[in-house]
Amino acid sequence: MVAQKNLCVLILAAGKGTRMKSSLPKPLHRVCGLPMIAHSLRAAQSLNPGAICVVVGHQAQLVMQEITDNLQTWGITAPVVFAEQTELNGSAGAVRAALPLLPKFETAVILNGDAPMIRPETLQQMRDIADHENTGALVLGVSVPDPKGYGRIIREESGAFSCIIEENDADEKTKKINEVNGGMYVFNSENLVSALAELTPQGPKQEFYLTDTLAIIKGYGKAVLVFNTQDYQQALGVNSRQELALAEDLMRARIADKLMDNGVRLVRPREVYIDEDVQVGEDTIICPGCYIKGKTTIGKNCRLDGSVFITDSVIGDNVSIKMGSYIENSVIEDNCEVGPYAHLRPKSTLKQKAKVGNFCEIKNAVIGEGSKVNHLTYIGDTDMGAGVNIGAGTITCNYDGEKKHRTIIGDHCFVGSNVNFVAPVDVKAYSKIGAGSTITKEVPEGSLAIARARQVVLENKGIKKHD
Repeated sequence: MVAQKNLCVLILAAGKGTRMKSSLPKPLHRVCGLPMIAHSLRAAQSLNPGAICVVVGHQAQLVMQEITDNLQTWGITAPVVFAEQTELNGSAGAVRAALPLLPKFETAVILNGDAPMIRPETLQQMRDIADHENTGALVLGVSVPDPKGYGRIIREESGAFSCIIEENDADEKTKKINEVNGGMYVFNSENLVSALAELTPQGPKQEFYLTDTLAIIKGYGKAVLVFNTQDYQQALGVNSRQELALAEDLMRARIADKLMDNGVRLVRPREVYIDEDVQVGEDTIICPGCYIKGKTTIGKNCRLDGSVFITDSVIGDNVSIKMGSYIENSVIEDNCEVGPYAHLRPKSTLKQKAKVGNFCEIKNAVIGEGSKVNHLTYIGDTDMGAGVNIGAGTITCNYDGEKKHRTIIGDHCFVGSNVNFVAPVDVKAYSKIGAGSTITKEVPEGSLAIARARQVVLENKGIKKHD
């Protein structure tokens, strides 16, 4: 898609967010795995603008650093610049901070860094209407069940836009209006710059309201329109922990609906927790209580039993992940079986048809094709071949107190129960390790290795019997 070089997007992210009661800047609070500012940036990117300007203020350096470090991860390709609002004096004050940028573009779209629910298609519709009607300004309007706290959109008898009256300035009749300002706009940049210069401070806090520019632009004889969407949740602004939780619930429901539309079976859709960037193949079944986070991808025809946790991992097709398993930064290839209650720590790879069973832990290891690590076992820093069978209680002793060392287990080895591999150690293919052994040296191919003390029985030295 060709960049719209005559379009810029401003994202207002300067506020303190005092009602969040947090040391973290409000735009960096997460909704479905991403900071709210990331959702706003992605919505802006959907318009393919010539530039995106983020207006920062409170804890500006922290916000800028988070954005700069993650632009590629979030898929933002448009140029991103920052403007700092040094005095937090209202929404128009935030836009004024970007005045050096605005004259370079014909059109400016304004979004909020704490409104993660806006849909890209809504922004595109707003932009298209503003272009087609040659408007001076267009504002997103939504009709809400409870308009308290919002600026009310006032219309003329003809239905045309008249002005916006903020809650603090509204009389009782105005407060009953439920069509409110959604807080997102499309402006003709020239008209916006002129209107900003005419603003006067308003309200008890003597703030500059961006909404007042609409009436000023209308006074220029320019068209000012309201784009009303039935989906009022798109305009949800997050100003408290309660609203953050609501945004999380709404977005998770949106994600769940999208997955089901694409052929995923969610047994209880509102009881799974799936992040924005997760991808799941058709006919996969996800049971309640699962958390699927980060950039995880899951293939087709998989089954995730209840209470499975997966983050930043790649799961192939036809994989079964049983109850209570925890998987992080790992790769599971096709036709594998994991759990119940298995833990795959970072950099673990299960090759096709491998099995990791009850209460096993795998870390920075490769489990070969068709190999089985069935129960009560720790395999760390290991390269395991195909067709290996690992008995219960096996441990790779990979840490000597200073360095980690690797264990090599060749194809088609059989390892008995309660075996310790003291790394670095190399067990060649087709070997067999006797139960209870502690292996410290290389085992040649096709060998039987037994390393345990001989049993000694001393007669009449056991526990004394009581009459």
